[in-house]
Amino acid sequence: MTDDIENLPVTAIHLDAVGGVAGDMFAAALLDVRSGLWPRCEAAIAAMGLAEPLRVARQPHGDGVLTGSRFVVEGVSAQGNGQDQGQGQGQRVESHTHWRDIRGRLERAPLDGAVREAALGIFELLAGAEAAVHGKDPDEVAFHEVGALDSIVDILVAAAIITALTPCIWTVGALPRGRGQVRTLHGFLPVPAPAVLELLKGYTLVDDGEEGERITPTGAAILRYLGASQAVDSSPRGLIGAGIGFGTRKFASRSNILRATLYGPAADSMAGDSVEVLRCEIDDQTAEDLAVAIDHLRAAEGVIDVCQWPVFGKKGRMGTALQVLAAPGRAAATAALILDETTTLGVRRATQSRMLVAREAVNEGGLPVKLAHRPGGVTAKAEMDALAATRGVSVRQRKRYEAELKAIQEKDTDGQ
Repeated sequence: MTDDIENLPVTAIHLDAVGGVAGDMFAAALLDVRSGLWPRCEAAIAAMGLAEPLRVARQPHGDGVLTGSRFVVEGVSAQGNGQDQGQGQGQRVESHTHWRDIRGRLERAPLDGAVREAALGIFELLAGAEAAVHGKDPDEVAFHEVGALDSIVDILVAAAIITALTPCIWTVGALPRGRGQVRTLHGFLPVPAPAVLELLKGYTLVDDGEEGERITPTGAAILRYLGASQAVDSSPRGLIGAGIGFGTRKFASRSNILRATLYGPAADSMAGDSVEVLRCEIDDQTAEDLAVAIDHLRAAEGVIDVCQWPVFGKKGRMGTALQVLAAPGRAAATAALILDETTTLGVRRATQSRMLVAREAVNEGGLPVKLAHRPGGVTAKAEMDALAATRGVSVRQRKRYEAELKAIQEKDTDGQ
């Protein structure tokens, strides 16, 4: 990978959990495509001052079908072939590490502040899930497999990678559920493990027919910390590259990989994103009550815009078509609000991409002006609300014209 590709800005990352998700697979996949992040990861590991001698490395790896990387932590007190620990490093000797102790070490270590915050956030999610499963206070949670040094290293490295790529949109495809049982220090547990189920509430899981653990607690906590969405991402994006991280197990029907695909801004000069479009028709609600409902919708969290127009419904009756634009992730809540505020019996929903011109707000002589950077040049529009107290149409028009012209002229001067 060239330095140019290595340094391109990343705006979105998609994860394909073909084999599953584990902390070492996450690290391997991202380092496979962004090897330049490795010094940052090394610094985080060194800052923790882990007592046991460790050799941590990203190693090239292939399974005869695909090539990528593995993230290896050697020198950890571990044994076995990894079959009983799902995606993990191996069957570990007994280890009891309380969350409060790990938290203390992270807080005292000379870590980069953002890396410390991310590592604490991932561990807090793990502790909360374990506490919910075992009916304990999070401070009383004792990590077993997750408390082993290799898992601590996995989380540190994940934190270093995540913070280096922030801000970024994270998405993930359907997650493999796995089958059977996994052996832990609590004994045999069904797959997915209880803490994993707690962390993955709301995610879509599928049974692809493969046995064994597919999502580890560390992998699930990383996904939850990222807020990785499974919603359709229809925004135009420029493909930068992809990395493949291998797990330790071998599957009969597929490669045991996690693939990370990195995207940057689309080649088009205009910005793009996606919105949720919700539509319905209403023919049995009074105009005054519908006006109130629309005001409530406009004020709701995540609502971008609301518009309405007249339509003819069944039996020639006049009605109102209602369209609401909502931010990604707010469609369900917005649809529920539409059904609560109006008399419609159903709401249609679609995710659509949109292109946006760059916008900015300036102030000219006390009058707010919005500038839009269109492909053909800059346009300006003064805020009418700020002229509401001005008497006379000619006076209002003159003030708007003067403010808009001055804003464009100053922007053109700045650009020279």
